[in-house]
Amino acid sequence: MKSSVIIFPGSNCDRDMDVALKKFGFKNKMVWHNDAEIPKSDLIVLPGGFSYGDYLRCGSIAGKSRIIKSVIDFANSGGLVLGICNGFQILTETGLLPGILQQNKYLNFICKNVFVKIKNKENKYFKNIKKEVLELHIAHNEGNYFCSNDELKSIEDNGQIALTYCDNKGNDDEHNNPNGAIKNIAGIFNKDKNILGMMPHPERMIDSFLSGEDGSLFFENLIGSL
Repeated sequence: MKSSVIIFPGSNCDRDMDVALKKFGFKNKMVWHNDAEIPKSDLIVLPGGFSYGDYLRCGSIAGKSRIIKSVIDFANSGGLVLGICNGFQILTETGLLPGILQQNKYLNFICKNVFVKIKNKENKYFKNIKKEVLELHIAHNEGNYFCSNDELKSIEDNGQIALTYCDNKGNDDEHNNPNGAIKNIAGIFNKDKNILGMMPHPERMIDSFLSGEDGSLFFENLIGSL
């Protein structure tokens, strides 16, 4: 299976993602933001980091990059597009996903392991993962997901909530919400479930000696679903 990771000025998780994808069998290419076209791919990843220094708004300048037209065309054709952290922010800026990512509730940068609950497995990203709760890592200042009431109703009605913050037993209440995100949302899909944006970093949890292995479950499932 072939994947492409888009690199923006300020990306800092692109190499981590490259390592993770290759570890689980993807033939990955690194694609510069100023390229016009993306190599033939089964998956496109927008990685974490601080694209363009997070000037104006997180992801706002990256959302106007030259490569984005090809990303949008790929997504609209049904291709799998995954945005992690800053990549999630870019997906909302392009309109590929609804809502926005705003500053964390307590105005602080958060860097720690969290538990997230898988809310929908009827998709290629999570369908064969046996666990309901995963331990992943977050590192963001603007991870507070927000959308209008109408958007929230549509997201819930269409099963677009992918992940919610929770405790190790799966309780996803306000006490287990690190950043103030509405409904504890840690990740969402588009209506067709081929686009996923998520704040947690699965690529940081692929080795028990370094961090943890729940991210491995995500990548093993993903390549097995393609």
